[in-house]
Amino acid sequence: MEDKVFNKPIEKQFEFDEQIAAVFDDMLKRSVPFYEEAMALTKRFALAYLREGGRLYDLGCSTASTLLSIERDLHVAAELVGIDNAASMLEQAHRKLAVFGSKIRLEEADIMTFGYEAADVFITNYTLQFVRPPVRETLVQRIFDALNPGGVFIFSEKVVSEDKRLNKLLIDGYYDFKKTQGYSEYEIMQKREALENVLIPYTEAENREMVTRCGFAHCETIFRWGNFATFIALKK
Repeated sequence: MEDKVFNKPIEKQFEFDEQIAAVFDDMLKRSVPFYEEAMALTKRFALAYLREGGRLYDLGCSTASTLLSIERDLHVAAELVGIDNAASMLEQAHRKLAVFGSKIRLEEADIMTFGYEAADVFITNYTLQFVRPPVRETLVQRIFDALNPGGVFIFSEKVVSEDKRLNKLLIDGYYDFKKTQGYSEYEIMQKREALENVLIPYTEAENREMVTRCGFAHCETIFRWGNFATFIALKK
């Protein structure tokens, strides 16, 4: 279904409700530059680090598109687990899983308090930016603690620049991208207003520093377009 959520006046802050869930796949593809390419990289690295008998968590899995893509090319016997606190998103995900006869396990839960078991891979796609800054690092620490030695944390985030002028140019470039995807100036303005104080991005450096403080041995940016980046953090 085509994303037309913000072509009318907004009545509340952005939240992952039924209205968003119904158009979420279209919203991602039209709102995140090179989304499919970034997810292809995420999948490649996830499969490289997922071991026989291992486990992968996707936190904020939304409609489970990334998990399904990983499952299609899974080369080991491993458990794939998707966690989301939005029932409407998981309803869409369950429909997809049923169509494909998927064995992915979905959990409706709070990613801050869920009881993680040992895992080889954690994924968060544009999820940390919605976690309030005072507790964001706490979640990353929980991810690190649950990872097996040699495990990886792959995450994609919207980022900001430390330079004000450059940051404005990055934002302007992003809005131009959205216009090429068919969004109007009005829709762009409405969504920006709805996301105010809900989506709180860090700089690229702040993201790297956060994961290294939590114990990761190395963090590298594996993809970036403008103010969107995908990172991989390695646990020794």
